[in-house]
Amino acid sequence: MCGIVGAIGNIAIAKYLLKGLQRLEYRGYDSAGIALMDKLGDIHVTKVAGKIANLIPLVDQSVEAVSGIGHTRWATHGPANTENAHPHLSASGRFAIVHNGVIDNYKELKERYLSDVEFLSDTDTEVVANLIDRFVSDNKEDELEGLRKALRLLEGSYALGIIDRKHPERLYAAKEKSPLLVGVADEGHIICSDAMAGISVTKAYLLIQDGDLAILTADDVRIENLSGEVVEREMQRFDEEDSDLDKGLYPYYMLKEIEEQPSVLRHITSLYQEGLEDLPQVLKELEKAETIYMVASGTSYHASCLAKRWFEQILNKRVEAHIASEFTYEMPVISQKPFFIFLSQSGETADSRHALVKVKAAGYPSLTITNVKGSTLAREASYSLPLLAGREVAVASTKAYIAQLAVMAYLVYALKGELPDLLKGLKQVEVAMERLLSQKEAIRDVVKENLLDTRNAFYIGRGLDYLTAMENALKLKEISYLQVESFAAGELKHGTIALIEDGTPVIAIVTQAHLAKQTRSNLEEVRARGGRSLTISSSDLALEGDTVVVDAVPMRLRPFLSVVVGQLIAYYTALEKGYNVDQPRNLAKSVTVE
Repeated sequence: MCGIVGAIGNIAIAKYLLKGLQRLEYRGYDSAGIALMDKLGDIHVTKVAGKIANLIPLVDQSVEAVSGIGHTRWATHGPANTENAHPHLSASGRFAIVHNGVIDNYKELKERYLSDVEFLSDTDTEVVANLIDRFVSDNKEDELEGLRKALRLLEGSYALGIIDRKHPERLYAAKEKSPLLVGVADEGHIICSDAMAGISVTKAYLLIQDGDLAILTADDVRIENLSGEVVEREMQRFDEEDSDLDKGLYPYYMLKEIEEQPSVLRHITSLYQEGLEDLPQVLKELEKAETIYMVASGTSYHASCLAKRWFEQILNKRVEAHIASEFTYEMPVISQKPFFIFLSQSGETADSRHALVKVKAAGYPSLTITNVKGSTLAREASYSLPLLAGREVAVASTKAYIAQLAVMAYLVYALKGELPDLLKGLKQVEVAMERLLSQKEAIRDVVKENLLDTRNAFYIGRGLDYLTAMENALKLKEISYLQVESFAAGELKHGTIALIEDGTPVIAIVTQAHLAKQTRSNLEEVRARGGRSLTISSSDLALEGDTVVVDAVPMRLRPFLSVVVGQLIAYYTALEKGYNVDQPRNLAKSVTVE
C-alpha cells in the first residue's frame, strides 16, 4: 500500500513521476502528490485527495525540475484529504519528503523534539520531515550525520524519499522494513517502491536494505548505513516491458488476469520441469521436516490451507497453516525439525516479513514462494521459488492464487514421486478452465439474477470445497462490498443457520464425491428457511438445477476450477454494481504496514 517515486538528473522529472504514480495505482491509495525541485532550489508541491487523474492537470509541467518526489497515499494517520496527502514540507520549507510505512513513536518524537513546531497535518510523516530539518540544521558541520541521527530515532517502518532546498543536486532515499528500490538510468537515477513504476526509465535496480541511506545525484549513487559507513548493494534487472502492463481489449485487469490462468498453469509446469535453482534443496528440506509451518495472509493464507490438506492427505506430513499477523505475536510450540513456507503474492507483506524475522532469529530454515523476483521475503528466506504468474495488477488476487496452488501441488507430487499424474491432471484442468472461461457470460447472468438485490451472501462446502469457499467469499466481499461469509457446511446447524433469511443467497460448492450428499443435505436446510440456493458442482456429481457445472477433473485438483467460478462471480457482481473492479475501496495490493 502507498507508492513512492523519485528522480534526479536529465530525466523528464514531472513526466516520470506522474507516469510512475499511475503505475503504482494498483497498490491502493486515496490521495496523491508530487514535489518538483527547480534549479534555484525552490520546491513546487502539488497534491490532491482522490485519484491521480485529479492531480495531473494541476501539476505545472513547465517547471524545469532537476529532481522530484511523488507519492500515492493510503490513509493511516488522519483522513484522506489534501492536508494529509504527501509530499510533506518541513515547517521551514527546506525539506520535502514522501513516506511509506508507519512511525510507531511519532508522538513521542513530536513532544520531545518538536513542541515548538506548528503542524499542518495529522500524519506521522510531517513529524519525520521536521525531525530531519531540526537535526540537519543543528548539525551544520555534518548535515548527513544530522540526517542519520534523525533516522536512527525512528521506530516502526519507513521508505523515504527526501529532497533538500539547500542541496538541489541531491535526492535522499532511506529504508526500514518497507520496500524501496534505487534505479540506475542512462542520465540520472530514480527511486520507487516497485520496479513497475520505473520500467519506462530503467530496468536496472540496486536492492537497498533495511538501515540504508542512499544519496543520489545525477551521476552517482552512494549508499551508507546509519553509522555513515559506505555499503555495496546488489544490482538486479527487472525485464518487464510497458506492454506487459497493458490491459489490451479488457475493461479491467482482473478479467485479463482471470483469463490468463490456463497459460499460468502451462508456464509453471514447463519451467518447474526444466528445473529451478533452489528446487532440489527445497524438496530435501520438506522431506526431512517433522512439521511444515505455512505462514501467510489473506488469499495466500487460503492457498496455504488447501496446500496443508494436500500435504496431509497425499504425503501424511504434519502441516500447520498460520495467519501471519497472528503468528508474529503468538508463535506456537515449534517441532524439533521444522520447515517454514511463506506464501506472498508481492513478497513484501509486512505481517509475513515480521514472522520471517522471528523464524530467522530462531535459526529455522524457510522458503518464500512469491510472484515478485527480488522482493524482500524472497531475499531474506533461506530459499525462494517463483510463482511465475506474471505481473498481477488488480488488487483482488486471481492468477497468483492459482499459481500458488500449482507450485504447492508440484512440491507435494514431486515428493510423492507422482509428478506424471499431476502433470496429466493439470493438463485436464487447463482444458476445463478454458471451457469454463468461454462460458463466463452465463455466470454473469447468474449474478444478475441472484446477487444484485442483497446485502448478504454465504458460501458453504466441506473438505477442499470449504477451503475454496473461504477464498471465493473473500473475492466477493472485497470487490463487491457485500457482506459475504464462508462456512463449513456441516456447521450451519450449529448456529449459522440463524442468519438465513428469505432470499439470502447461499452458494454451495459440491466437487468432492465423498462429501456431496452431506453438502446437498445442508443446502436443503437453507432452502427450507427461504434461502436462495446456488450450486457449483462437478459434472460427475451434478444434479438437475445446479447453477454452474464444471468439468470433472481429478478430485484433488477440482479447487482450480471452482475458485475460477468464484472469481467470475465476484468480478461480475462488482461490474454490475458499477464499482472499480481493479481498485476496491480501502484495500491495497501490497500490504506493507502491520
